[in-house]
Amino acid sequence: MNTGYSVKIDKDSQKFWEDQEISKFDLNNEKEKLYVLEMFSYPSGSNLHAGHWFNFGLVDSYARYKKMSGFNVFQPMGFDAFGLPAENYAIKTGIHPKDSTMKNIDTMRLQLKKMGALFNFENEVVTCTPDYYKWTQWIFLKLYENNLAYRENAPVNFCPSCNTVLANEQVIDNCCERCSTEIEKKNLTQWFFKITNYADELVNKLDSLDWPDKTKSMQKNWIGRSFGTIVNFSIDNSNKNFNVFTTRVDTLMGVSYVVLAPEHNLVLEITTKDNLNKVKNYIEESSKQSEIDRLSSSREKTGVFTGSYAIHPITNKKIPIWISNYVISTYGTGAVMAVPAHDERDFEFATKFNLPINKVITNNKEDELPMTKKGVLINSLQFNSLSSDEAKDKITKYLESIGKGSFKTTFRLRDWLISRQRYWGAPIPIVHCDDCGIVPVPYTSLPVELPYNIKFNANGKSPLEECSEFKETTCPKCNKKAKRETDTLDTFVCSSWYYLRYVDPKNNDAPFDSNKVNKMLPVDKYVGGPEHACMHLLYARFITKALRDMGYLNFDEPFTSLTHQGLILGPDGFKMSKSRGNTISPDKYIEEYGSDVFRVYLMFAFTYTEGGAWSDDGIKSICKFINRSERLINKSLDILRNKNFIFDYDKEAHEELLFALNTSIKMITSDIEQLQFNTCIAHFMKLTNQFSKYLNTNKITYDVLKDLLLNYLKIFAPFAPHFSEYYFGIVKELDNEAKTSVFLEEYPKADEKYLTRDQVEIAIQINGKIKTKIYVDTNSSEEEIKNISLSNNDIINNITGKTIVKVIVIQNRLVNIVVK
Repeated sequence: MNTGYSVKIDKDSQKFWEDQEISKFDLNNEKEKLYVLEMFSYPSGSNLHAGHWFNFGLVDSYARYKKMSGFNVFQPMGFDAFGLPAENYAIKTGIHPKDSTMKNIDTMRLQLKKMGALFNFENEVVTCTPDYYKWTQWIFLKLYENNLAYRENAPVNFCPSCNTVLANEQVIDNCCERCSTEIEKKNLTQWFFKITNYADELVNKLDSLDWPDKTKSMQKNWIGRSFGTIVNFSIDNSNKNFNVFTTRVDTLMGVSYVVLAPEHNLVLEITTKDNLNKVKNYIEESSKQSEIDRLSSSREKTGVFTGSYAIHPITNKKIPIWISNYVISTYGTGAVMAVPAHDERDFEFATKFNLPINKVITNNKEDELPMTKKGVLINSLQFNSLSSDEAKDKITKYLESIGKGSFKTTFRLRDWLISRQRYWGAPIPIVHCDDCGIVPVPYTSLPVELPYNIKFNANGKSPLEECSEFKETTCPKCNKKAKRETDTLDTFVCSSWYYLRYVDPKNNDAPFDSNKVNKMLPVDKYVGGPEHACMHLLYARFITKALRDMGYLNFDEPFTSLTHQGLILGPDGFKMSKSRGNTISPDKYIEEYGSDVFRVYLMFAFTYTEGGAWSDDGIKSICKFINRSERLINKSLDILRNKNFIFDYDKEAHEELLFALNTSIKMITSDIEQLQFNTCIAHFMKLTNQFSKYLNTNKITYDVLKDLLLNYLKIFAPFAPHFSEYYFGIVKELDNEAKTSVFLEEYPKADEKYLTRDQVEIAIQINGKIKTKIYVDTNSSEEEIKNISLSNNDIINNITGKTIVKVIVIQNRLVNIVVK
């Protein structure tokens, strides 16, 4: 089924936009700026899929609407081009990652242009090119210079399939987020960014952002800020001590034992000789378990007594020290004070190992476990009869006074691990010298380029590690032989600042001109998938704040408003994948139906933030609607060309049309601001019905019809840009007006005086079936409407000889007459 609107219209419109430079962005334009940004695509596959279209095409409609609404719109596009898939593909096929990636980018760029979006391609960035990653390396060096980048040996997440370490954010249910392989824990020397330095601000600023509540909650939970108390426990018969962080210091008087993580650095030092073998065996056993498993509430609690005792900081009583795998060294201080009367996990452990259960006397009864009635009541001394909050405050202040504690804020967030043991990423600009140690590459020597002649194999080692040409170098300080860092940067480092480079992509002297960026940023509308809530979105916020503190930026947040698009599923209702054979390629549909039919279908068939399953029947229905709209436009053009067919003016029909037109404009402009594209199309369909009804009155004037047609096309222009551009030009030519783009026109505004009507059309039903329609004054009473309905000739003819049971009046909508 081919629509009258053809692919030739797509090509002609795109050529016209290119010639007229419609998408060109002028930073010095006096109009209010609007930075609209979609998360850029990753060219791991050779083609755009329907999901890309759902993101890019629909947001382009929003950008076009804003352009017509008077904004200076900046909508750039680029490619997030480093990453594991291209390197794994090279290992499998022998095709170099640079070759496969750049070929895919060429294909995708062509598809993006066929989409007809107003992308500022002159501002394109490609993260795998040296002119981009030179500045990624520059940012690394600036962070290193400001003590925000460091290298240390630490337990890390290692994916044995991808042969690289992963940041905590890239581990889902103890598996690699990319390949789903179960991760392993390894102690490796790696590079980190100190994102934890900004943990407080990252939480505090979230509430000021126009972001989905769920995303803000996910970041808050991931950062995991907790307000509590550090409590210091000394060890009996020892000069050693350890700290515990707790949010429930009000239960301190009920502590009956303490637990250290098996990895805690004091464990082997304090374990008695009699317990040493058991403790060592337990440590080895625990090291084989993942953190996810250890923290699982369903897992049976295990543990071993060290043989040593801690001293309670207030009562000075001895408390046994145990180790257990339910305590993790990387969480809090790696030590827990156990209050089994007030914590289910502690209660389970105490019950299993027959440890004391002490019940604290407080005014706060809600959190006490019902099974702890057998617990021993502990007198809380001067803290008796205090509420939980009062006790927390008073106990902490008392601990401070005796040097045994202090108020403390802790975070679940860990520093961002950025090292990757792979080739296809930005090289870390560091040199290792035997004499000078870690030496940053001088800024003047950037970029440190990736060598092209590399051997790709599946032995798990980075190709850079085995490339002497790259690895062997000289120290920038002493000029002696040295070795380059062979780890590359996590690809999320590249995407953590691309929104800044877009503004000034051809700058050879700096990553960006601060004056230009400060004028254009932050991004006003950012759109992308929710899967980046605790990775890309968190990292970009950190980089923005770090660059701000270095004096390069004057804003706090990169993205003020954020929307997550939904997921387009295959026709079978499952996520699209090649293995399922349910992927949808836009190309064949665009060739058959045209770009605008494909775009309008995606708008109308799905709620933008939810998505749904693809349907060929659905796109056919949209094709029929576009056909109908085209017939309506051509009929109007025929009437306008032959002025002898213009009939008398009909005031009532015209008022009805003005009401429909202005109501549609008001609803569409309200909905598109919220990216509610499906309801925008629904409103436009209603307007199309009213337009058709108006034409059929045969009482039309030239000026009214031409004005209506121009407004109709302007309203539709953001949603069907090629179609609207083509017919807008034809209408303008009727009176020999110069051809201009519809996107240089002002988007229609609703006139409030036409949004109310003196009369309204209502349907009259008999036993639920519509028999006729009448007009009544909008302020008519129910009784007046009832009388008018019963006196209508059509109704009289239908109810004669019948008994009226009741008359139901729904104000300004319908009347239902029930008869028997």
